[in-house]
Amino acid sequence: MLTILLTSPRVAPGLLTWQAWSALRSASRVLAGPDHPQLPALAAAGVGPEVLDGPPEAAALAGVLSAAAADGPAVWLEPPGEQAGPGLLGALSVQFLVLRGSDDLPGAHLVDVVAVMDTLRASCPWDREQTHSSLLRYLLEEAYETVETVESGDLAALREELGDVLLQVAFHARIAAERSAGEGGFTIDDVADVLVAKLKRRHPHVFGTVAVSSADEVSANWEDIKKAERALRSSAAGGGAPSVLDGVPFGQPALSLAAQLQRRAERAGLPPGVGRPGRPGRPDGELGDELMRLVARAGAAGTDPELALRAAARRFAEQVREWERSGQVNPASDAGV
Repeated sequence: MLTILLTSPRVAPGLLTWQAWSALRSASRVLAGPDHPQLPALAAAGVGPEVLDGPPEAAALAGVLSAAAADGPAVWLEPPGEQAGPGLLGALSVQFLVLRGSDDLPGAHLVDVVAVMDTLRASCPWDREQTHSSLLRYLLEEAYETVETVESGDLAALREELGDVLLQVAFHARIAAERSAGEGGFTIDDVADVLVAKLKRRHPHVFGTVAVSSADEVSANWEDIKKAERALRSSAAGGGAPSVLDGVPFGQPALSLAAQLQRRAERAGLPPGVGRPGRPGRPDGELGDELMRLVARAGAAGTDPELALRAAARRFAEQVREWERSGQVNPASDAGV
């Protein structure tokens, strides 16, 4: 009987299932390739594997494994991350069992992202030269491209775009890891730790003892927790009284900025109309105030003004394309001028 043991390259060597260790300990012969990461763990456990000289072809390997299993139970350690292929299984002349000795946990493939990013940072001239600042435009571009897939309904492309956003996270964390902690350095694990701590802290109804009965209560608790966090950061920084506007990124698009400022002000209890006075005699100011009023209207209607304007822009673009397809375009016009 031959047991073909499959293992994950993302699980530490030696962390195998009980069934896997039982098969290894009861086998009369254990065979593996020369670079299999389980070799040191097996040797430490008193299992002496026979190491093949190199990776033979499927037919030749099947012959070696069939001969090994002819005299008693044998185990073949398939190269980590690989599946026993039909070429090997079809050429075996003995009974065999394919056994999974270790499986990836959900999210384990993120380890591959970190490993690839390490390699790129060390080996690619372009990746090696990048900084947090040089990557900023790519972070914005990838975020907008992700929005585009959702808005267009191309959810099949969403997976790839989310991967591009993930690349930016991994890239920035890799650059930060090159600095010492005193210089503001951190690792991708630090990023994950901060995120997990924040999610648990802001979901006391899930990870704590707080009871809620609706999504509105969840939102209210979330805002109270964020308010406490802002106060704590302000105190730690030795600043003045915390503001409800602390943390609002002013680098975002103006429409989104206006909407976020108004939401924050409303939560702080700012009366309607305060902070948006008219400015007679200043057309730019009057236009800006009118836009702020439109943003307020959108907020009162439960609509995100940025998304509403994007939807309107899409409709306008489609109308322009329909007009162009109708043949009514002035052939003398030049859109590039």
